[in-house]
Order: sequence, then C-alpha cells, then structure tokens
Amino acid sequence: MTTIRQEDFIASVADALQYISYYHPVDFIQAVHEAYQKEESEAAKDALAQILINSRLCAEGHRPICQDTGIVTVFLKIGMNVQWQATLSVEDMVNEGVRQAYTHPDNVLRASILADPAGKRVNTRDNTPAVIHMQVVPGDTVEVHVAAKGGGSENKTKMAMLNPSDSIVDWVVKTVPTMGAGWCPPGMLGIGIGGTAEKAAVLAKESLMAPIDIHELRVRGPQNRIEELRLEIMDAVNSLGIGAQGLGGLTTVLDIKILDYPTHAASLPVCMIPNCAATRHAHFTLNGEGPALQQPPKLEEWPNITWDVGPQARRVNLDTLTAEDIKEWQPGETVLLSGKMLTGRDAAHKKMTEMLANGEKLPVDLNNRFIYYVGPVDPVRDEAVGPAGPTTSTRMDKFTETMLAETGLIGMIGKAERGPVAIEAIRKHQAIYLIAVGGAAYLVSKAIKKAEVVAFPELGMEAIYEFEVEDMPVTVAVDSNGISVHQTGPKIWQEKILAKQG
Repeated sequence: MTTIRQEDFIASVADALQYISYYHPVDFIQAVHEAYQKEESEAAKDALAQILINSRLCAEGHRPICQDTGIVTVFLKIGMNVQWQATLSVEDMVNEGVRQAYTHPDNVLRASILADPAGKRVNTRDNTPAVIHMQVVPGDTVEVHVAAKGGGSENKTKMAMLNPSDSIVDWVVKTVPTMGAGWCPPGMLGIGIGGTAEKAAVLAKESLMAPIDIHELRVRGPQNRIEELRLEIMDAVNSLGIGAQGLGGLTTVLDIKILDYPTHAASLPVCMIPNCAATRHAHFTLNGEGPALQQPPKLEEWPNITWDVGPQARRVNLDTLTAEDIKEWQPGETVLLSGKMLTGRDAAHKKMTEMLANGEKLPVDLNNRFIYYVGPVDPVRDEAVGPAGPTTSTRMDKFTETMLAETGLIGMIGKAERGPVAIEAIRKHQAIYLIAVGGAAYLVSKAIKKAEVVAFPELGMEAIYEFEVEDMPVTVAVDSNGISVHQTGPKIWQEKILAKQG
C-alpha cells in the first residue's frame, strides 16, 4: 500500500505548472525547428523564427511562453492500492497546486478563469478551478498529466456526429480551414473518435498529452488504421497551405494525435482539438517517496536562431502617425512600431460600445490611435509588463464598425484573421489591421518599455493599458483596401504545394 501525502501532491502539481509555463516540450521545439528549416514561405519562416526565439528566451528567463497561461486540465490515474494522507479532496489538492503555481511571486501567471460564465463572468483571480479527469486503475501509484490550454486554440475545437460511412479525413480537411489561424499554427491536432459526444472530446484532449512522434511513424510505417489516419490527415492538412500563423506555408501541423473508443453502430462521433504554438504539458508519477519534480532540459536543446527584420521593414512612430500614412502600407509588409498604443480585449470593447450607445464619453481618447488586443501577464522584477502576445482578433469583429465609425480609431493589432464584417469595416473606414506572432509573447514584451492601466482597472488583465513600445514587430494583415493576407497567403501556398505534388 502506497501512501501519497497531500503536500507532495500539491507541490508536484504546482511545480509542473510553473515548469510548463516557460519550458516547451523538447520534442515540440525539435519539430518547430525542422519546420523552420524546411519552410519556403518568407512570412511563415519569420513567424517560426519568432516562436523559436521566444521559446529560448522563456527557458532562459523562466517567464511564460504565452500571455494566455491557460485553463489547467489534469488527467489522473489513481492506483487502487493508493492511500492518501490528506485532509483535502483530490480535486481540492489539484486546485491548491494550481493556486500556488499561478500566484508564484517569481513567475506570476495570468489568471484567466471566470466564474459564472453565463452571467457576471467574474475572474477567480488564481486560475482555479482546473478541469479534472480521474480514473481509478490497478496499481499503487498516481500518474498525472498536466496541461495548460490557451483559450485561442481551445475555442477552435470542432465536433461532429458523422455517419458511420463518412470519411474522417474529408471532414478534417473541410473543417480545418473554418478554424482560421486563431489557434496559432503550427501545432498539433488531437482527434477523438468514437464513444459518445463527450467521450470523443475527452479523448481528443487526452491525445494531445503524447509526444510528437509522427516522423518515427512515417519511417517505420503504419501498423493499424489509426496510424494510417494520422499520416493521411497530416499530409492532407499540410497540403492546405495554411502555414504558420495562417500566413501561407508548408507546415500547418506538426503531428496528428488520435485516440479512439468503441461506439454505437449508428454513430461516429469525432472531436478535433488543436494545440497551439504554446504547447504545454507535463507528466509525473507519485509513488509515495515525496514530490515528483520536473527536471529542466538543457538549453543546448534549443536551436540558436537569429532574427533580423532586414532593411525593408517600415519603421513607424505611432505618436505622429496619421490616417493618410497607413494607406501606403502593403499586405504582408513588416512594420516596426514605436510610440504609444492602447490595449483592449472583449470586456473593454463591450463596455466602450455600451458607453457609446448611451452617449457617454469614453475614458480614453481613441482618435488617431492604435489598439492592441492583449491581456498581459503581470510584471515581475524590472519588467514594464509581463509576456504580452496578441489574442484572437475575430472576437472583436462585432465591435469593429462601431469603434472605427465613432472613435477615430485608425488601427488594430491582434492575432490571426479578421472575418468579413471586420474586413468590410476596415475597408470602409480605410483603417489597418496588423498581427503580432501568437506564441511569441515574451519576445513581444521586450519591445514594451512602459505600461500603465488607463481605464477599467476592475477588469484585471482585460483592463485598458497604454503601452509605450519600441520597434514592436508586426505584419500588415488587412490593408486599408480590405486585402487580407490570411485569404491570399494560404491560397498561393496551397497552389504551390499541389503543383509540387503533381
């Protein structure tokens, strides 16, 4: 009979969550580096370089890979011969580990979890509760898989109840383009097949806990239908030409993971969940001999990538920029931003549009300004702000017409594509939309020299900040004529890939 002590379990969960906040799995880094070396699309290669550089900076500085430090998901396999020396429930112990990890003073992690999700949506302030899946299994150990899943990729989850005769590959190929780039490719797709609707979803999430091994599978060859599906789906998805950050390129997915379960004769439930460029998971086993702590990888595991925007980058002073100036900017162009910008996400946009509808004066002047869709991590030590990468911009699409028409806003910065409504508003008002690389949050934060909350402090990380930036790298994603690189880029690269395939 193994005895697991409460303090060991809590310490192990907290340690794993801190660890995965700043260390990518080494297999992921190797896969991204391989994709970087093969990539022929200049825009995609640039994005991959930023992801790799950001990853190394986070490993060195022990700061989060992404500003969205995720909703915690835990898979537990508890041995039937385990005895607990604890006063808390297993669920409460997990949540205490989450609490300790996310409030750690040396590496504060962003609290993103909101209680009362259909109502007041109040931040719990410590990122609890976690989503916990428990199994009781034979044995005398406790096996734990811990993951931190960002909202941008989680929101792109897709599910279907297919007919038994339907092609899963066809469904995936049809569905992936509808996900856009908000899940920050390249990453992995976790697919759950069978069981019932909720079982397929859990299988998809659990499949993402496995290491990247598709290349080994390709070398040895598939040995069953699931392995065949992994290869078929990976090749088909990469042939779509979506590429890193949706800019068009050779690599959209690094691996396909599949778990299946017996299902009803009339059913074929399928769930697909993407893991983003901030793939974060760890595994440990408790055997009663104390806490199970993660062992840091060697920095030599990270490639030495240098990134230079080159002489063609457009350098811009936001403090003197005019609406006329941005009409010169071209889709896909690299821009380095300096000066002052405002920030705002869903909650801030909702409050501002309500104030405008009521004829109230906004707490900030948006005239001739840029707004950055971001919810940063709190700073530590001498930081102006913690990791501050972009959030998915499509969530702000419904506010875009109002903001451009009524505030004098001329530019927006975020992640991934804009939808038709937002693109039309950008074209109509001759504004501009720029993207920063999702998955390079710490690298982006290095360009932020000063940060100050200027409105809605009660919203926590969703408050409006004013950032002062120096050479913050962005790409023109939608120009003032409404041309979107997320529409043109993947189309060009899909045609190139198909042409190569003959």
